[in-house]
Amino acid sequence: MKILQDKVAIVTGAGSGIGRSVALVYARHGAKVVVSDLDEDSGRDTVQQITHLGGDSFFVKCDVSSPEDNQALVWSTIDKYGAVHIACNNAGIGGAMAPTGMYPVDAWDKVIAVNLSGVFYGVRHQIPAMLSSGGGAIVNMASILGSVGFANSPAYVAAKHGLLGLTKNIALEYGARGIRANAVGPAFIKTPLLKDLDNQTFDWLIAKHPVGRMGEPEEVAELVLWLSSEKASFVNGSYYPVDGGYLAQ
Repeated sequence: MKILQDKVAIVTGAGSGIGRSVALVYARHGAKVVVSDLDEDSGRDTVQQITHLGGDSFFVKCDVSSPEDNQALVWSTIDKYGAVHIACNNAGIGGAMAPTGMYPVDAWDKVIAVNLSGVFYGVRHQIPAMLSSGGGAIVNMASILGSVGFANSPAYVAAKHGLLGLTKNIALEYGARGIRANAVGPAFIKTPLLKDLDNQTFDWLIAKHPVGRMGEPEEVAELVLWLSSEKASFVNGSYYPVDGGYLAQ
């Protein structure tokens, strides 16, 4: 039997990059996958890819910075599949680059709204649904910058640090009630978030990874799959970097 057979999974930011890879690996392992993204075309393309794999999936447009959109996403999932067992809260943005003393306030508000508040809004509605479904697994997409700083990215770093704290709290509050929560910390992964980098910056970032390359979305997805499955049944409240050795330095 496939390790996620008959499970119902929500993936935010599933239109591209890591989110799409997570949605596809969930489907390959038997889950019914609710694909969520702000970009309707890319989200529907992910659903089409899942369908080609023989999987069961549908798309819900969701702006994670909206509490109402997050509620509607969970309700749509229950209306379609009758339960929520897994949630990968992956949607995120990079935000502006500037020193803290010069960081634009509107840029700060946007990054926090998507990368931190957006996850809270998601779990706020996913948790009651999981309790009604007999338990579940939450995987929050943090970053290596959830545990270290990165100059000129104060909002992103603050949001990802906060996400680790939120994940630990969920684990403490709901572990005994059948819900596990863990966070994943990718280093720099080849996704559309990095598409505008110049060659010099790209090479500089590669050099920060001891393995000598950036990661692939599929490599992150394999870790998310494990954390979402019963193979990780005793793993709760943890933070797992997938970083090519970045944090070993």
